[in-house]
Amino acid sequence: MKQEIDFIKFNPTQNMTVLVKANQPVEEYGRIASKIMSYDNVYAEQVGFIEKPRNHQAAAHLQMAGGEFCGNACMALAAYIASEKGLKQNDWMELLLEASGTDRLIMCQVKRDSDEYYCQVTMPIPKQIEQKTIQYDGDDLDIVIVRYQEFIHIVIEVNEFSSAVREKAQSLARLLGITIGANLIGILLYKSKSDELAPLIYVPHLDSMVWERGCGSGTASLGAYLAWKNKNKRNVAATIRQPGGTMKVVAHCHEGILTNLKIEGCVGIVAQGKAFINV
Repeated sequence: MKQEIDFIKFNPTQNMTVLVKANQPVEEYGRIASKIMSYDNVYAEQVGFIEKPRNHQAAAHLQMAGGEFCGNACMALAAYIASEKGLKQNDWMELLLEASGTDRLIMCQVKRDSDEYYCQVTMPIPKQIEQKTIQYDGDDLDIVIVRYQEFIHIVIEVNEFSSAVREKAQSLARLLGITIGANLIGILLYKSKSDELAPLIYVPHLDSMVWERGCGSGTASLGAYLAWKNKNKRNVAATIRQPGGTMKVVAHCHEGILTNLKIEGCVGIVAQGKAFINV
């Protein structure tokens, strides 16, 4: 027996994202997401579900399959709402979203640019940023931990994105998934000289591990890290190169405290229809 799933597929910096019009029980989200993400179905890096908001100020509620927060999925949902409202070329709109992984409303600005939507999203502020040297795989490894309410990102500065470095990142993500119980673990490999980012995202609940081609939340964490690292600067703005393209991040600080964090990027709507999965 086949189950019909109404979906929209998006391209935010090639971080292929599927949003499902939620009319299924929450306990089914994980199973549905795993099927939709698979190569023999719609195929994507992540799946979120569009729900009715609890707060009347929000346009919609975004529930990611793993319960995590996702900046790119927020941009995708904002673009979809703008499209449904008939946003015209060069016009822009502002809206609020509820999102899993944070208890704050997410402010989104969307501008229509030809067939794409240019989005700016206000991101959650990390609860804590700290540097540690850990013993891992027989070596000393310098890491920076960016902690949020429901997930963590690990920033590791590297000279290259070699296969050995990537394998070590994957092993570290799995280890952290077992030991800390977060909804999402991101390992952010960062080349500071060229502002290049290779983001690995692991969602333990779905056992989903993806080297993303563009990561919005990772870009925000990198901006937070750069602001933390350069405490003398009031504001940090950077264009971060990723495999799928570039994303911008802006971090505002006041007296050494991070007060505002935004990311900017383009979203394309690439498909819409029904997916069929086995019940």
